[in-house]
Amino acid sequence: MPVSADDASSHDLASPQVAYTIAAVERDTRISKDTLRIWEKRYGFPLPARDVNGERLYSHDQVERLRHVKRLMDVGHRPGRIVALGLAELRRLDACDPHADSDDLSRSNPQSPLNPSPALDMLALLRKHDQRALRRALGQQLLLMGLRRFIAEVVTPLLAELGDAWARGELAVFEEHLCSETLDSVLRHAVISLPDPSADAAPRVLLATAPIEAHGLGLLMAEALFGASGCVCMNLGRQTPLADIVQATLVHRADLVALSFSTAVNPQQALEALAALRASLPAEVELWAGCTLPAVKRRCPAPTRVIGRLDDIAAEVTRWRQARLNR
Repeated sequence: MPVSADDASSHDLASPQVAYTIAAVERDTRISKDTLRIWEKRYGFPLPARDVNGERLYSHDQVERLRHVKRLMDVGHRPGRIVALGLAELRRLDACDPHADSDDLSRSNPQSPLNPSPALDMLALLRKHDQRALRRALGQQLLLMGLRRFIAEVVTPLLAELGDAWARGELAVFEEHLCSETLDSVLRHAVISLPDPSADAAPRVLLATAPIEAHGLGLLMAEALFGASGCVCMNLGRQTPLADIVQATLVHRADLVALSFSTAVNPQQALEALAALRASLPAEVELWAGCTLPAVKRRCPAPTRVIGRLDDIAAEVTRWRQARLNR
């Protein structure tokens, strides 16, 4: 909570009346205390004042800058490029580029410069069965990278490592469940923390899996990326009956319906579900299938769009916006 600045050194406080403790800044911005300290050392911002006990105190302007930094990171900007920017520049970026530049993500190194192998480090924590440490480490990477890079550079490689370990017989069923539940909790918190989209320009997206699909983590990852692209999302979760998807589409006034299919589903059943759903949806509602199965990608008829990579969501949302403007 804010405290009086009477007990604080005043060299860095924009307002002489109010200052914020590091705990208050963490609650307000959802940037962890550890990340704030790292940025202070690495980038020289935020550079708090100190009270008589040496505790950090942050000004209102610093907190406002941190709010913009968190939002810009969630949509793809790297902390090293934005943390030291002034408030005016951050506001300009936020206003001019609210959904970030997808090229920034596609050009990024698949391994984080802050940690050359974050997925392997997460896998090591999983093998220790320390769920709290795993959740903390994932949350730290999320804050350091932003949501898009976190999914591309930590979550996706981690799931690949899990698959390889499973194929080698090195992973127990409970360890896979432990990792999935931890990722689920971290991603749900990240989705809740996303800023509200601009209602006038936000595509309305309904997400679900068909009754044949029991896996829901890919759906949650897609929801996070749709949200980071400024979409209004309704996530119905796993194994939703097709009739319910159609009804929810109408109630939600959805522009897009996105279904997620894992490699465990039968391709023919996936194609049948997509065909049945496409026939039942209004013609103006686009149907997207998140799927890497070659048979689905090859045989899925237009106008259903098959999205093979989570990285492609931002570009597809941009395409949808441009098509809507050109109508």
